Amino acid sequence: MNSDHSTLKPSSEEVYSVFSKSSKAWIAFLVGLSGFFSPLSANIYFPAITHISQDLHVSLELVNLTITAYLICQCITPSITGDLADMVGRRPVYLLVLSVYFGANLGLSIQKTYVGLLVLRMIQSMGASRTIALCLSVIHDIAAPHERGKYMGAAMTGPNAAPSIGPVLGGFLVEKAGWQWIFRFLAILSGLNLVLMAISFPETGCAMVGNGSLPVSGINRSLLSCILPQYQTSEIATTAGQKPRLPMPNPLIALKILFKKDVALLMYANGVFYMNYQCSQSSLSSLFMTTYGLNALQAGLCYLPYGIACTAGTFLTGMVIDRDYRITAAAVGFTINKKKGDDLSSFPIEKSRLRSIWYFMGLLIICTVGYGWSIQTETNMVVPLVLQFLSGIGVTGTFNILRTLVIDIHPDNPATASATINIVRGTFAAVGVSIIQVLLDRLKTGWTFTLLAGLCATAYPLLLFNLKFGMNWRQERIMKGKKRNESRDTEMMPQARMIKKA
Repeated sequence: MNSDHSTLKPSSEEVYSVFSKSSKAWIAFLVGLSGFFSPLSANIYFPAITHISQDLHVSLELVNLTITAYLICQCITPSITGDLADMVGRRPVYLLVLSVYFGANLGLSIQKTYVGLLVLRMIQSMGASRTIALCLSVIHDIAAPHERGKYMGAAMTGPNAAPSIGPVLGGFLVEKAGWQWIFRFLAILSGLNLVLMAISFPETGCAMVGNGSLPVSGINRSLLSCILPQYQTSEIATTAGQKPRLPMPNPLIALKILFKKDVALLMYANGVFYMNYQCSQSSLSSLFMTTYGLNALQAGLCYLPYGIACTAGTFLTGMVIDRDYRITAAAVGFTINKKKGDDLSSFPIEKSRLRSIWYFMGLLIICTVGYGWSIQTETNMVVPLVLQFLSGIGVTGTFNILRTLVIDIHPDNPATASATINIVRGTFAAVGVSIIQVLLDRLKTGWTFTLLAGLCATAYPLLLFNLKFGMNWRQERIMKGKKRNESRDTEMMPQARMIKKA
């Protein structure tokens, strides 16, 4: 049997993924828990800023610098690791980044200097920043297009809710146990996650296991499959020495993706909506404390409506995404193959995925404007909290739809495409968070959030362009890729004949 993993794809007789529904659910839970850490680490830190400043005898500006450093590393790390997960598999990269993250949290829990805090926060970010991109890649591996929305929604519940849960947890830990316990808590939780991943997370990368039916060895094999052979996904045997040498990861590929016309439009929309999201979350506690006279713990509780909405929104969006796929398939006469998965090269996936995004975007834009002016006019606190809840529904729907579409149009390198999302979102967020207080001071709350809503509105015409021309651009890329491969094969044929004669 030929086991050249670099060319593995499910054949016409194979299912899209051999993993059972229960296995897919467990995998989605594990990757969702892993993806929980990146946004949680950024937001659980906010209530501790003042206490850290006092304990380490440094200014608030220097403590805020650790937040900026965290966001910068969050942008840079995915570009450095590039397409590593597409090359060596998901499992080794997961174990690597979670080990780095776990070690950084242990160090943060015992360090007592500002330099130690700054350096370890950067290392913490490097470990956590890859988890969401890996999460999206794994969902692409195990879920066929017609069911991808459901699993995407389940896996993204944690990452979407973390920014709202983080400040509540952080405020409680700081008040009851001290800020060091923030990092001890993260170390305990990430350590548990690391153990679960090492024991039970199977390799899902298509470059290594195809549709999950090809066995692997070494670090790509879960401990559970070593102990209990029945947990292996297949009994297919491979011949020793047939595994190909994997190429070195290219850190520039994640950036090259940005130069695709349709992807650039999707990334811009991702970026401006994520900037809006981060600006809203980073300023929420201070706005509620100054406007309504709340203390830190009470202000932290104000994040809960957003978190509840994000959790509910992930499942709602998952159902909407899958429903839109079925509706679009029926409209164009496309037969959904639930067993093998669908070839999207001739399917209008842009039309399917973007079908309902306009409602989510519109809800978020309207609520953003209302939120800003309700705080500036000091209306009853219930009003901005309700608007935060509705914004959570809107932002979750927008993010999940855009994420799903990006990995849909990159079936060969979903991990790299997911890393590109992280780079763009992190860059926009870093810019937004760095200037939000300046905008609030100069424009006041109402006009600041009106400006943010206006930036989000600029994504509307760009996504309409994608809806109209995206499929044509994608098919042009596919044709160019085929021509390059044919040209390369033609050039290799004379060399192959010479080798054969020799």
